[in-house]
Amino acid sequence: MDDEIYHLAEQLGKVLLSRQLHLVTAESCTGGWLAKVITDVSGSSGWFEQGVVVYSNASKQRLLNVPAATLDTFGAVSRETAEAMVSGALSGRQDCVGVSVTGIAGPDGGTTGKPVGTVWFGWGLADGSVSSQLYRFSGDRRRVRYLAVVTALKGLMERLEKHEQV
Repeated sequence: MDDEIYHLAEQLGKVLLSRQLHLVTAESCTGGWLAKVITDVSGSSGWFEQGVVVYSNASKQRLLNVPAATLDTFGAVSRETAEAMVSGALSGRQDCVGVSVTGIAGPDGGTTGKPVGTVWFGWGLADGSVSSQLYRFSGDRRRVRYLAVVTALKGLMERLEKHEQV
C-alpha cells in the first residue's frame, strides 16, 4: 500500500486542529484499520478522540445505540445503519466529527443485493448533519478494506471542505 492513506490522515489532522475539532470513528468491516492509520500520525492525540470497532450487530446496538429495528429491517450493511453508527459515535458532541464504515469485505458474506465489496459510509459533522454514501469496491478482502479506509478519510475531508464554504 502507498503513502496516500497516511498523507490523508495527516491532512485531516491539520484541518481538525485548525478548527479545534476531534474525530470519532465507528468501524465494522475495517476492523480498526482507520483508527490505526490515524494513530500512526504523530500528534494525533490532539485531534483523535476515540474509535470503536463494532463487528457484531449486538455491539452496534450496545456501544453505538443502533436500533435493533434498523438492523432487522435494513441490515448491518445499509445507509440506515451507517448513519446510526456515526450518530451513536458522536452522541451529540458538538466538538467532534465522525465517520462510520460498515460493509462486506469478503471473500464470503456477499449476496445478490449486497455483493462482496459493498460498503456504506456515514459522516457526521459538528453541526449535527449526517450524510452517507454507498461504494462498491472490487478486489480481495485487503483491497476492499484499504479502499474503505481511504474513502472514509477522503469523504470526511470533502465534507469538511464543503462545510467551510457554506
